[in-house]
Amino acid sequence: MGTFLDQRSSMNTGTTLAIAATTTPALFGDIGLQTQGVAGNGLGINGSLIVDLAGTIGLSIVAPATVTINVVRGGTIAQGTIIYTAVLPIQSNTSTIVPFNAQDLLAPAALLTQYTAFISSTGVAGVVLVTRIGPEAFWGVASQG
Repeated sequence: MGTFLDQRSSMNTGTTLAIAATTTPALFGDIGLQTQGVAGNGLGINGSLIVDLAGTIGLSIVAPATVTINVVRGGTIAQGTIIYTAVLPIQSNTSTIVPFNAQDLLAPAALLTQYTAFISSTGVAGVVLVTRIGPEAFWGVASQG
């Protein structure tokens, strides 16, 4: 039976907003989970660290686009470890809520592990017509398996 270690959430917004998505990944979620120095072994069993991560982001798309969501162990994509990538081709003239779920079963032993969520988008002929409309939330649970 697993042992609960920590649970955190990051609510960027619970209401509507209007932020244009860009080709540069933009941070929309940031949490730190107290993992008590437990390491993951890739199996999530035998006393290893299990980190479950999830989130949601609301988008409005006016032309066909591809949206990319990255979950990173660390504070930045460049210096962290990408543990989850979702590439979503979305058709035009739609508003949608995009939910996602990820796991980190290979986290190193640390007292606190930072996790971040980023969004970026590409469109037709380099024009991005995706707007982040909310809600935007990111959360995680750490347990010892």
